Amino acid sequence: MGTTYKVPFLDLGGLHAELEEELVQVFRRALETSGFVGGPEVEHFETEFARFCSTEYCVGVNSGTDALRFALIAAGIGPGDAVVTVPNTFIATTEAITQAGALPRFVDVDAKTYNLNVAKLAEYLEHKCGRERRTGRLFDNETGRTVKAVIPVHLYGQPADLDSILALAERYGLLVIEDACQSHGAGYFSRKANRWVKAGSMGKAAAFSFYPGKNLGACGEGGAVTTNDPELAQKIRMLRDHGQAKKYYHDMEGYNGRLDSIQAGILRIKLRHLAEWNEKRRAAARRYRELFGADGHAVVMPYEPDWTWAIYHLFVVRVAQREEAMKHLGLVGVGTGIHYPIPLHLQKAYQYLGYKPGDFPVAEKVSAEILSLPMYPGLTNEQQSVVVAQLQQFAIELAADETREAAA
Repeated sequence: MGTTYKVPFLDLGGLHAELEEELVQVFRRALETSGFVGGPEVEHFETEFARFCSTEYCVGVNSGTDALRFALIAAGIGPGDAVVTVPNTFIATTEAITQAGALPRFVDVDAKTYNLNVAKLAEYLEHKCGRERRTGRLFDNETGRTVKAVIPVHLYGQPADLDSILALAERYGLLVIEDACQSHGAGYFSRKANRWVKAGSMGKAAAFSFYPGKNLGACGEGGAVTTNDPELAQKIRMLRDHGQAKKYYHDMEGYNGRLDSIQAGILRIKLRHLAEWNEKRRAAARRYRELFGADGHAVVMPYEPDWTWAIYHLFVVRVAQREEAMKHLGLVGVGTGIHYPIPLHLQKAYQYLGYKPGDFPVAEKVSAEILSLPMYPGLTNEQQSVVVAQLQQFAIELAADETREAAA
């Protein structure tokens, strides 16, 4: 039997071991005060995370899905509306749209960044939408729905081209809600503002997830909305708490979508380390590139434009024979993942939308080749060397097999 290694896809245990006593203190304080839902811990975290994201407001909620859904509802998105987004994202993005009562409309992604393709967005708005002469309402030609918003997904920790998206949104009267669930602390150089800005600070609002595996993860569920709009922030505070303006006074129907105080306390502790952890992820990304070398042995590296500062929630490469590569790596003890194997327009849940294979060729091609490699702050040089050596060995063996088959 060959050599086996231990390179997990994600190592949360080591991260939590370093912070164990601080994290335990959060739980003890909650027991002592009986403050389990809302309260000072949540308020302090909201203030600190808003400052971290360079926004005026942050509203803590139960999950990233709630964050996106509440942001849409508070912004006035509902039945009869359509929201434009990408097909290569986690289903929570489109769940938020449909649960707000709207309909998702997809545009394809860029072949290098895998983020929203601005040219395709412009093509959709210009050629697949129309305007009512009397009202100026922008509508989707196929469904008749009013097109009200666009959700760019900052995939894998890299911001989409926000300046270009915002310019189109302004031209067509659309709201921009950022899906920043994988991009805590990611940076974008705004050519319009001539400065670096944070992901989650440029749209009408942005949604963050604190699912445990995120760069800033809770020890359970959690999410937040960031915004510079005080009215929007207040609506979201009410939506997360059964529509209450104050206890037992309900101005609207809402949801049970609150962030609990224990998770908020845990997030406050982790937030102090987030910048350092993001730097370690970036350093690990550089090491991967150095280890793979210029040609990458048939492995396509992530592309990071010079106008982004990615925080590598995931390090996603593209390889031929992806399933066989995963099997090879798994047999030698290297953990991997796929984010995401089936684009949303081809998921059974969205058959009713009427999309078909070939509608979004870049998303479909990428989904068949992407492979997420181990990535976390504690990832060592030695572990990365194993990952790269094994993936390169697989690529060499695959090329040799293909050569033999061609010669046969």
